[in-house]
Amino acid sequence: MIAILLVAANLRATLTGVGTLLSAIERDTGLSAAAGGVLSTLPLLMFAVTSPFVGRVSHRFGTTRLLVVALAVLAAGTVIRSVPSIVSLFAGTVILSAAIAVGNVLLPTVIRIHVPGPRVHMISALYVTAMGLAAALSSGISVPLAKALPGSWHSALAWGVVVALGALAGWLPRLREARADGGVRSSGTHARMPWRSWLAWQVSFYMGLQSLAFYTAIAWLPSVLAEQGMSTTAAGWMLFYYQLVALVTGMVLPLLTRGRHDLRFAAAAASVIVATGFAILLVLPALAVVACTLLGLGTGVCLVLALSFQSQRATGPSETTALAGMAQSVGYLVAAAGPLVLGVFHDATGSWTGALLLLIALSLVMAAAGYGAGRDRHVRARD
Repeated sequence: MIAILLVAANLRATLTGVGTLLSAIERDTGLSAAAGGVLSTLPLLMFAVTSPFVGRVSHRFGTTRLLVVALAVLAAGTVIRSVPSIVSLFAGTVILSAAIAVGNVLLPTVIRIHVPGPRVHMISALYVTAMGLAAALSSGISVPLAKALPGSWHSALAWGVVVALGALAGWLPRLREARADGGVRSSGTHARMPWRSWLAWQVSFYMGLQSLAFYTAIAWLPSVLAEQGMSTTAAGWMLFYYQLVALVTGMVLPLLTRGRHDLRFAAAAASVIVATGFAILLVLPALAVVACTLLGLGTGVCLVLALSFQSQRATGPSETTALAGMAQSVGYLVAAAGPLVLGVFHDATGSWTGALLLLIALSLVMAAAGYGAGRDRHVRARD
């Protein structure tokens, strides 16, 4: 469990600090706002591009070996990104994002191999919590580090290498177990991504739409609240409150779903709660606290369920890797498009009304996908 949580802590820590440092990066490097947006979207695009190939590479080299290599590459990419060069900034981001994509896909497989079925929800919630805490810590300390350290934002971007090396130290001893590795490599079979399975598509769309809701809120919630009359400081605290509610909700969820395999209604209800939160932002902006509470409750549940489904709906470790690769490839493509499309939508219409209506509609589509993904069934070649 400790080894799993060490990996989880690396899946967002090197990414979330960029947002708080972006204005300093643009000022010092001369990057335009559009280029800064590309820098922020690049990790999601790399997740989508890299995820489909993880299963094949994992089958050839083994899950543990590949995870150790990914952690080493993550540490190297983090260092490269901090070098004072625009080329290094983007190249390092590409490298570390590809390494994180490997961890994103392999972690459900690691859970499937080492965690008993009834405890999957609990471990998934714990790793979401570790991921969220590390992400929040990175957001909070990046600016103070940039002010305190000699290299300014370059040094602040490099701090994540400490987390990567810690996880690497935790996993290197487990290389001895690589031959066992849950039979992923030794079985002689490689599960292909289940593109023909409707259940797999439902898991993928659920993953993508919950990611879209989360990353859209992270990107645009302060702007929506500020346009509705809230001060920028208060809007920033509302974003913090939203993430806090989501984090706590993800921790509590396993207590409510313990022993349950059919999670249709939980997945659908959480999605409807997200839709309700966006609706309140649209029609009752004075109740922003209520809206952010509902958004945090809904997205917190959706994230844990989306990650759990990637383990629970597969029939074995190799199939879990294949399903996770598909779900995260499709999911992060959807997530990457969300903030960009909604920003363009806002610029074209001059308000957030159309964008919020679209988010409400997409959240209801997520409810339908979650209802299907929550069925107590396993992904087959055709179903």
